[in-house]
Amino acid sequence: MEHFHISATGHSLNYLPEYIATRHGFFAEQNLNVTVSVPKPWDRVLDELNNQTPTANAALGGIWVPSMYRNRSTHHTTFAQLSNRCPLALVKRGSSTGWSFNAQHMAGCTVLLKSGNGASVGIYFKMLLREHGIEPESVRYVQDLEGPMLSELFQGGLGDFFVVDVISARAMAARDANFSVAMEFCTEGGEIPWSVYYTKTTSITPQVVDAQRRFCVALQQGMDWVQQHDAESFRDELAEIFPALPIDIVVDMVNVYRKCEMWTSTQVSRYGFERWQKGIADGSLIQQALEYDVMVQNGAPTGLESKEQALDVDVDAVVQDGAIKPQRKNLGTGGLLESGELQTDAGNHGHGETVVVA
Repeated sequence: MEHFHISATGHSLNYLPEYIATRHGFFAEQNLNVTVSVPKPWDRVLDELNNQTPTANAALGGIWVPSMYRNRSTHHTTFAQLSNRCPLALVKRGSSTGWSFNAQHMAGCTVLLKSGNGASVGIYFKMLLREHGIEPESVRYVQDLEGPMLSELFQGGLGDFFVVDVISARAMAARDANFSVAMEFCTEGGEIPWSVYYTKTTSITPQVVDAQRRFCVALQQGMDWVQQHDAESFRDELAEIFPALPIDIVVDMVNVYRKCEMWTSTQVSRYGFERWQKGIADGSLIQQALEYDVMVQNGAPTGLESKEQALDVDVDAVVQDGAIKPQRKNLGTGGLLESGELQTDAGNHGHGETVVVA
Protein backbone atom coordinates (compact mmCIF):
# COMPACT_ATOMS: atom_id res chain seq x y z
CA MET A 1 0.00 0.00 0.00
CA GLU A 2 1.33 3.45 -0.92
CA HIS A 3 2.07 5.82 1.96
CA PHE A 4 0.46 9.28 1.64
CA HIS A 5 1.25 11.69 4.47
CA ILE A 6 -0.64 14.93 5.15
CA SER A 7 0.76 17.76 7.23
CA ALA A 8 -2.34 19.54 8.54
CA THR A 9 -2.72 22.91 10.23
CA GLY A 10 -5.17 21.51 12.76
CA HIS A 11 -7.65 18.84 13.78
CA SER A 12 -10.94 20.38 12.80
CA LEU A 13 -14.62 19.56 12.38
CA ASN A 14 -14.56 20.97 8.86
CA TYR A 15 -11.97 18.28 8.01
CA LEU A 16 -14.50 15.54 8.84
CA PRO A 17 -14.74 13.87 5.38
CA GLU A 18 -11.01 13.12 5.47
CA TYR A 19 -11.36 11.42 8.84
CA ILE A 20 -14.34 9.43 7.59
CA ALA A 21 -12.43 8.37 4.47
CA THR A 22 -9.66 7.02 6.70
CA ARG A 23 -11.89 5.31 9.25
CA HIS A 24 -14.20 3.75 6.65
CA GLY A 25 -11.44 2.40 4.44
CA PHE A 26 -12.01 4.61 1.41
CA PHE A 27 -8.32 5.54 1.17
CA ALA A 28 -7.31 1.90 1.62
CA GLU A 29 -9.57 0.98 -1.30
CA GLN A 30 -7.43 3.32 -3.38
CA ASN A 31 -4.27 1.55 -2.19
CA LEU A 32 -3.32 4.53 -0.01
CA ASN A 33 -2.17 4.45 3.60
CA VAL A 34 -3.02 8.01 4.64
CA THR A 35 -1.36 9.37 7.77
CA VAL A 36 -1.61 12.83 9.31
CA SER A 37 0.57 15.06 11.46
CA VAL A 38 -0.41 18.39 13.04
CA PRO A 39 2.86 20.24 13.67
CA LYS A 40 3.19 23.06 16.18
CA PRO A 41 3.41 25.86 15.33
CA TRP A 42 1.11 25.41 12.36
CA ASP A 43 3.49 26.92 9.78
CA ARG A 44 5.80 23.94 10.15
CA VAL A 45 3.56 22.24 7.61
CA LEU A 46 5.68 24.07 5.05
CA ASP A 47 8.84 22.51 6.46
CA GLU A 48 7.35 19.03 6.25
CA LEU A 49 6.31 19.73 2.65
CA ASN A 50 9.28 21.74 1.34
CA ASN A 51 12.33 20.21 3.05
CA GLN A 52 15.00 18.73 0.81
CA THR A 53 13.77 15.37 2.07
CA PRO A 54 10.06 16.11 2.58
CA THR A 55 8.07 14.07 5.07
CA ALA A 56 4.66 15.12 3.71
CA ASN A 57 2.96 14.47 0.38
CA ALA A 58 0.55 17.33 0.94
CA ALA A 59 -0.27 20.18 3.28
CA LEU A 60 -3.82 20.83 4.42
CA GLY A 61 -4.77 24.38 5.25
CA GLY A 62 -5.71 27.73 3.79
CA ILE A 63 -5.04 28.56 0.16
CA TRP A 64 -3.90 32.01 1.27
CA VAL A 65 -0.57 30.43 2.29
CA PRO A 66 0.51 29.09 -1.14
CA SER A 67 -0.95 32.26 -2.66
CA MET A 68 1.28 34.40 -0.43
CA TYR A 69 4.38 32.40 -1.33
CA ARG A 70 3.70 32.39 -5.07
CA ASN A 71 6.29 34.34 -7.07
CA ARG A 72 8.15 35.13 -3.85
CA SER A 73 9.49 31.78 -2.71
CA THR A 74 8.36 28.19 -3.16
CA HIS A 75 5.58 27.48 -5.65
CA HIS A 76 2.77 25.16 -4.60
CA THR A 77 -0.10 23.59 -6.52
CA THR A 78 -3.52 23.03 -4.97
CA PHE A 79 -5.03 19.70 -5.99
CA ALA A 80 -8.14 19.36 -3.82
CA GLN A 81 -10.64 21.30 -1.75
CA LEU A 82 -11.97 19.98 1.56
CA SER A 83 -13.97 22.85 3.09
CA ASN A 84 -16.17 25.02 0.88
CA ARG A 85 -17.33 27.40 3.61
CA CYS A 86 -15.76 29.38 6.46
CA PRO A 87 -16.19 27.58 9.84
CA LEU A 88 -16.15 30.78 11.93
CA ALA A 89 -18.88 32.79 13.63
CA LEU A 90 -19.45 36.31 14.92
CA VAL A 91 -20.35 36.44 18.61
CA LYS A 92 -22.14 39.58 19.80
CA ARG A 93 -22.37 41.02 23.27
CA GLY A 94 -26.06 40.93 24.20
CA SER A 95 -28.99 39.80 22.09
CA SER A 96 -28.82 39.62 18.28
CA THR A 97 -32.53 40.30 17.89
CA GLY A 98 -33.03 43.09 15.40
CA TRP A 99 -29.33 43.20 14.59
CA SER A 100 -28.00 43.03 11.03
CA PHE A 101 -24.57 43.05 9.47
CA ASN A 102 -24.47 46.58 8.09
CA ALA A 103 -22.62 49.87 8.51
CA GLN A 104 -25.18 51.19 10.98
CA HIS A 105 -24.57 48.32 13.40
CA MET A 106 -20.83 47.80 12.83
CA ALA A 107 -19.27 51.26 12.45
CA GLY A 108 -17.32 52.30 15.55
CA CYS A 109 -17.48 48.83 17.09
CA THR A 110 -14.50 46.82 18.33
CA VAL A 111 -14.09 43.30 16.95
CA LEU A 112 -11.79 40.69 18.45
CA LEU A 113 -10.16 38.49 15.80
CA LYS A 114 -8.40 35.32 16.90
CA SER A 115 -5.11 34.99 15.05
CA GLY A 116 -3.34 31.98 16.48
CA ASN A 117 -3.55 30.05 13.20
CA GLY A 118 -2.57 32.74 10.76
CA ALA A 119 -4.02 35.69 8.89
CA SER A 120 -7.15 34.15 7.38
CA VAL A 121 -9.58 35.19 10.13
CA GLY A 122 -8.88 38.90 9.80
CA ILE A 123 -8.63 38.86 6.01
CA TYR A 124 -11.91 36.98 5.65
CA PHE A 125 -13.83 39.18 8.09
CA LYS A 126 -12.64 42.39 6.44
CA MET A 127 -13.58 40.93 3.06
CA LEU A 128 -17.11 40.33 4.39
CA LEU A 129 -17.26 43.92 5.62
CA ARG A 130 -16.37 45.23 2.16
CA GLU A 131 -18.87 42.92 0.48
CA HIS A 132 -21.61 44.29 2.77
CA GLY A 133 -20.73 47.90 2.07
CA ILE A 134 -18.95 48.42 5.40
CA GLU A 135 -15.59 50.19 5.34
CA PRO A 136 -13.11 48.06 7.31
CA GLU A 137 -11.51 51.29 8.54
CA SER A 138 -14.76 52.18 10.30
CA VAL A 139 -14.30 49.22 12.66
CA ARG A 140 -11.67 48.78 15.38
CA TYR A 141 -9.82 45.49 15.85
CA VAL A 142 -8.03 43.55 18.56
CA GLN A 143 -6.05 40.77 16.91
CA ASP A 144 -2.73 38.90 16.84
CA LEU A 145 -3.73 37.05 20.04
CA GLU A 146 -4.70 33.43 20.65
CA GLY A 147 -8.36 32.44 20.84
CA PRO A 148 -8.46 31.45 24.54
CA MET A 149 -6.90 34.75 25.59
CA LEU A 150 -9.32 36.77 23.47
CA SER A 151 -12.23 34.70 24.74
CA GLU A 152 -11.36 35.44 28.34
CA LEU A 153 -10.93 39.14 27.59
CA PHE A 154 -14.18 39.30 25.60
CA GLN A 155 -16.13 37.67 28.42
CA GLY A 156 -14.45 40.11 30.78
CA GLY A 157 -15.73 43.13 28.84
CA LEU A 158 -13.29 43.81 25.98
CA GLY A 159 -14.87 44.60 22.62
CA ASP A 160 -18.31 44.37 21.08
CA PHE A 161 -17.85 41.31 18.84
CA PHE A 162 -15.67 38.22 18.74
CA VAL A 163 -14.84 36.22 15.60
CA VAL A 164 -14.11 32.64 16.63
CA ASP A 165 -14.74 29.08 15.43
CA VAL A 166 -18.42 28.25 15.35
CA ILE A 167 -18.18 25.47 17.97
CA SER A 168 -16.72 27.89 20.50
CA ALA A 169 -19.26 30.54 19.49
CA ARG A 170 -22.22 28.26 20.12
CA ALA A 171 -20.73 26.97 23.36
CA MET A 172 -20.23 30.51 24.65
CA ALA A 173 -23.77 31.57 23.79
CA ALA A 174 -25.22 28.41 25.36
CA ARG A 175 -23.25 28.95 28.54
CA ASP A 176 -23.90 32.67 29.02
CA ALA A 177 -27.07 34.54 28.01
CA ASN A 178 -25.04 37.76 27.85
CA PHE A 179 -23.71 36.61 24.47
CA SER A 180 -25.37 35.54 21.24
CA VAL A 181 -24.25 34.20 17.89
CA ALA A 182 -24.91 37.05 15.46
CA MET A 183 -23.66 35.29 12.30
CA GLU A 184 -22.44 31.85 11.33
CA PHE A 185 -20.28 32.34 8.29
CA CYS A 186 -20.85 28.81 7.00
CA THR A 187 -24.47 29.72 6.27
CA GLU A 188 -24.20 33.49 5.74
CA GLY A 189 -20.62 33.98 4.55
CA GLY A 190 -20.75 32.48 1.07
CA GLU A 191 -18.67 30.01 -0.87
CA ILE A 192 -14.92 30.01 -0.30
CA PRO A 193 -12.14 27.39 -0.55
CA TRP A 194 -11.34 27.63 3.15
CA SER A 195 -9.33 24.40 3.46
CA VAL A 196 -7.39 22.86 0.58
CA TYR A 197 -4.66 20.33 -0.08
CA TYR A 198 -1.53 21.53 -1.83
CA THR A 199 1.91 20.24 -2.69
CA LYS A 200 5.26 21.61 -3.86
CA THR A 201 4.93 22.21 -7.59
CA THR A 202 8.41 21.02 -8.50
CA SER A 203 7.77 17.69 -6.78
CA ILE A 204 4.92 16.80 -9.14
CA THR A 205 5.44 13.76 -11.34
CA PRO A 206 3.00 11.43 -13.12
CA GLN A 207 3.20 9.14 -10.08
CA VAL A 208 2.34 12.04 -7.74
CA VAL A 209 -0.62 13.01 -9.90
CA ASP A 210 -1.83 9.42 -9.85
CA ALA A 211 -1.67 9.29 -6.04
CA GLN A 212 -3.47 12.65 -5.77
CA ARG A 213 -6.18 11.38 -8.10
CA ARG A 214 -6.81 8.31 -5.98
CA PHE A 215 -6.70 10.42 -2.82
CA CYS A 216 -9.42 12.68 -4.26
CA VAL A 217 -11.61 9.76 -5.26
CA ALA A 218 -11.53 8.46 -1.67
CA LEU A 219 -12.00 11.94 -0.20
CA GLN A 220 -15.07 12.42 -2.40
CA GLN A 221 -16.43 9.14 -1.06
CA GLY A 222 -15.92 10.53 2.45
CA MET A 223 -17.84 13.67 1.53
CA ASP A 224 -20.63 11.66 -0.05
CA TRP A 225 -20.88 9.39 3.00
CA VAL A 226 -21.24 12.36 5.34
CA GLN A 227 -23.83 13.95 3.08
CA GLN A 228 -25.85 10.74 3.08
CA HIS A 229 -25.93 10.28 6.87
CA ASP A 230 -27.62 12.46 9.45
CA ALA A 231 -25.04 13.31 12.09
CA GLU A 232 -27.19 11.83 14.85
CA SER A 233 -26.78 8.41 13.23
CA PHE A 234 -23.01 8.48 13.80
CA ARG A 235 -22.91 10.50 17.01
CA ASP A 236 -20.67 7.93 18.73
CA GLU A 237 -18.12 8.09 15.93
CA LEU A 238 -18.10 11.88 16.08
CA ALA A 239 -17.47 11.68 19.81
CA GLU A 240 -14.47 9.43 19.14
CA ILE A 241 -13.05 11.79 16.51
CA PHE A 242 -13.61 14.95 18.57
CA PRO A 243 -13.49 13.87 22.23
CA ALA A 244 -12.76 17.38 23.54
CA LEU A 245 -15.73 19.06 21.85
CA PRO A 246 -19.34 19.27 23.13
CA ILE A 247 -20.98 16.44 21.24
CA ASP A 248 -24.46 18.01 20.98
CA ILE A 249 -23.01 21.08 19.28
CA VAL A 250 -20.83 18.90 17.06
CA VAL A 251 -23.83 16.87 15.87
CA ASP A 252 -25.82 20.03 15.19
CA MET A 253 -22.95 21.66 13.29
CA VAL A 254 -22.28 18.61 11.12
CA ASN A 255 -25.89 18.75 9.99
CA VAL A 256 -25.59 22.49 9.38
CA TYR A 257 -22.46 21.87 7.31
CA ARG A 258 -24.25 19.15 5.34
CA LYS A 259 -27.01 21.59 4.42
CA CYS A 260 -24.86 24.62 3.65
CA GLU A 261 -22.53 22.84 1.19
CA MET A 262 -19.44 22.85 3.35
CA TRP A 263 -18.52 19.54 1.73
CA THR A 264 -19.57 19.44 -1.91
CA SER A 265 -16.68 18.33 -4.06
CA THR A 266 -12.92 17.89 -4.06
CA GLN A 267 -12.91 20.22 -7.05
CA VAL A 268 -11.90 23.77 -6.14
CA SER A 269 -14.71 26.12 -7.12
CA ARG A 270 -13.52 28.75 -9.59
CA TYR A 271 -16.04 31.24 -8.22
CA GLY A 272 -14.96 30.69 -4.63
CA PHE A 273 -11.29 30.83 -5.60
CA GLU A 274 -11.64 34.14 -7.43
CA ARG A 275 -13.66 35.64 -4.60
CA TRP A 276 -11.07 34.62 -2.01
CA GLN A 277 -8.19 35.83 -4.18
CA LYS A 278 -9.73 39.30 -4.20
CA GLY A 279 -10.00 39.18 -0.41
CA ILE A 280 -6.40 38.03 -0.05
CA ALA A 281 -5.23 40.80 -2.38
CA ASP A 282 -7.27 43.41 -0.53
CA GLY A 283 -5.59 42.13 2.63
CA SER A 284 -2.20 42.93 1.04
CA LEU A 285 -0.82 39.39 1.20
CA ILE A 286 -0.56 39.36 -2.60
CA GLN A 287 -0.18 42.23 -5.04
CA GLN A 288 -3.02 41.05 -7.25
CA ALA A 289 -5.37 38.11 -7.54
CA LEU A 290 -3.71 34.99 -8.92
CA GLU A 291 -5.14 33.00 -11.80
CA TYR A 292 -7.06 29.84 -11.02
CA ASP A 293 -5.21 27.72 -13.59
CA VAL A 294 -1.84 28.81 -12.19
CA MET A 295 -2.66 27.83 -8.61
CA VAL A 296 -5.08 24.91 -9.00
CA GLN A 297 -4.89 21.54 -10.69
CA ASN A 298 -7.79 19.46 -9.44
CA GLY A 299 -6.69 15.94 -8.63
CA ALA A 300 -9.76 14.01 -9.70
CA PRO A 301 -12.04 14.93 -12.61
CA THR A 302 -15.77 14.47 -12.22
CA GLY A 303 -16.91 10.91 -12.71
CA LEU A 304 -14.03 8.99 -11.13
CA GLU A 305 -15.90 7.44 -8.25
CA SER A 306 -14.62 3.89 -7.97
CA LYS A 307 -11.34 2.20 -7.21
CA GLU A 308 -11.29 0.63 -10.66
CA GLN A 309 -11.85 3.95 -12.45
CA ALA A 310 -9.22 5.73 -10.38
CA LEU A 311 -6.56 3.10 -10.97
CA ASP A 312 -7.33 2.87 -14.71
CA VAL A 313 -6.52 6.48 -15.56
CA ASP A 314 -3.42 7.03 -17.67
CA VAL A 315 -1.58 10.15 -16.50
CA ASP A 316 1.28 11.91 -18.25
CA ALA A 317 2.16 15.11 -16.40
CA VAL A 318 4.69 17.85 -16.90
CA VAL A 319 5.28 21.14 -15.12
CA GLN A 320 4.81 24.19 -17.32
CA ASP A 321 5.23 27.74 -16.03
CA GLY A 322 4.98 26.54 -12.45
CA ALA A 323 1.66 24.72 -12.97
CA ILE A 324 0.95 21.03 -13.42
CA LYS A 325 -0.49 20.16 -16.85
CA PRO A 326 -1.64 16.53 -16.91
CA GLN A 327 -3.08 14.65 -19.87
CA ARG A 328 -5.85 12.20 -19.02
CA LYS A 329 -6.95 9.20 -20.98
CA ASN A 330 -10.56 9.18 -22.12
CA LEU A 331 -11.75 5.86 -20.71
CA GLY A 332 -14.44 5.57 -23.36
CA THR A 333 -12.41 6.16 -26.52
CA GLY A 334 -8.81 5.64 -25.47
CA GLY A 335 -7.96 9.15 -26.67
CA LEU A 336 -6.23 11.85 -24.68
CA LEU A 337 -8.08 14.92 -23.42
CA GLU A 338 -6.64 18.16 -22.13
CA SER A 339 -7.10 18.51 -18.38
CA GLY A 340 -9.73 21.23 -18.64
CA GLU A 341 -12.07 19.00 -20.64
CA LEU A 342 -12.63 16.73 -17.67
CA GLN A 343 -13.00 19.39 -15.02
CA THR A 344 -16.12 21.04 -13.68
CA ASP A 345 -16.57 23.70 -11.04
CA ALA A 346 -18.06 22.65 -7.73
CA GLY A 347 -21.26 24.63 -7.32
CA ASN A 348 -21.90 28.37 -7.65
CA HIS A 349 -13.10 26.88 0.05
CA GLY A 350 -8.31 29.24 5.77
CA HIS A 351 -7.37 26.65 7.88
CA GLY A 352 -7.41 26.01 11.59
CA GLU A 353 -8.02 23.75 14.48
CA THR A 354 -11.37 23.34 16.19
CA VAL A 355 -10.56 23.88 19.84
CA VAL A 356 -13.30 25.18 22.08
CA VAL A 357 -12.10 28.32 23.82
CA ALA A 358 -13.41 28.66 27.33
